[in-house]
Formats: sequence, C-alpha cells, structure tokens
Amino acid sequence: MPTTPPPIVLASASPARLALLRGAGFDPRVVVSGVDEDAIEEALGPDATPYEVALALGKAKCQAVAALPETHGALVIGCDSILEFQGRALGKPDTPEEAVARWYAMRGRSGVLLTGHWLADRATGKETGEVAATVVHFGEPSDEEVLAYVATGEPLRVAGAFTIDGLGGAFVDRLEGDHSNVVGLSKPLLRKLMAELGLNYTAYWQNPAQ
Repeated sequence: MPTTPPPIVLASASPARLALLRGAGFDPRVVVSGVDEDAIEEALGPDATPYEVALALGKAKCQAVAALPETHGALVIGCDSILEFQGRALGKPDTPEEAVARWYAMRGRSGVLLTGHWLADRATGKETGEVAATVVHFGEPSDEEVLAYVATGEPLRVAGAFTIDGLGGAFVDRLEGDHSNVVGLSKPLLRKLMAELGLNYTAYWQNPAQ
C-alpha cells in the first residue's frame, strides 16, 4: 500500500502562496515564521547577490518553522520573493513615496522576480532548496496610474511593489518563465524539490479526477 505523505506546513503569511498551494491540490497548514528579514540581509552583507538573498530568506523562514515542535513529521515549505532590478534586490517598499519612485523607474524596463524556495522534511530530516527566476517586462503606466495604484496600498504589501495576479497585473506586459513564481511560489520547482526529497507531488492532490 502507498504510504501517506507528510502533511504540508507553509512557512509564510502570504495569502497568494496559500491560494497557489490550494489551487495545486494541497491542503497546507500555515505557520508564520516571524523571521527578521532585515537582520538576515544585514548578516549576508552588501556583496550578497539577489539570488543569495532570496534563497537565504526562504531557507531561514523554513528552518525557523521546522524547528517548532508542532511541525514534527511535516513537510515545511518556506519561500521569499524579491525583484532584481538594475542589480539591486528589491523587497517590499517601506513607504508610498518609495513605491511611486520604484514604479517611475521600472516602467518600460525589465526585472527578474526571484523566489527562494526551501523544503524541510521533518519526517526524514532531509532538506533542499533552489531559486526560481522569471523575467518581468513592465508596461508604461502614466504618472496618474502609478499614483492610483500606490494609493490602493497593494504595492506596499508585495515584493517588487507589484503583483501579477492583482491590480498590478495591468502594468505587466509579459513574462519570460514561470507565471506561478511571480505570484509567489513556483509549482514546477516545488514538484522538482519534492522529488529530490523522495516525495510524490501528485500524492497530495485532494480531488483527483475520477
């Protein structure tokens, strides 16, 4: 008989990541890590690449939750997204003014959305991780549109000051790479990392076709 796969714990407060996992057939429990992202970036130092920052943040969130007693026996998934733009790693803007300035700089240009993924199987002790990258080609919203977008508050809640699945999707012309990665979690990469841990992605589907 097939063995029951370990339950999924998502180490993220992101509603977009939770929705992605549910839409992919998973039924995760959410446990927020409470990791100090600024402290991790400071520890990495100024020479860390955006790739290294994304992976370190995803790993830290995963391992913080994996250390909790209530996640014993579970598969813990930690993710963190940043936008690499003109060589810099951009997370969530701190103020509306910063979000406006970012959009004035980004429009008509391209960036790379990086999501660091880290998985810890608390049943076996195995861990693995990788970064998914998707090129984002931004449109050219007017000054008025940028101000209206920032006024909604959405850019202040998301990495890179934009979403692809929300209001900001109207200002993204096209993507090169995985769409789900830009939402917050790459489903193809998740399947690959689960396979590295010896776990079957499809075994988690809640409602398989009859």
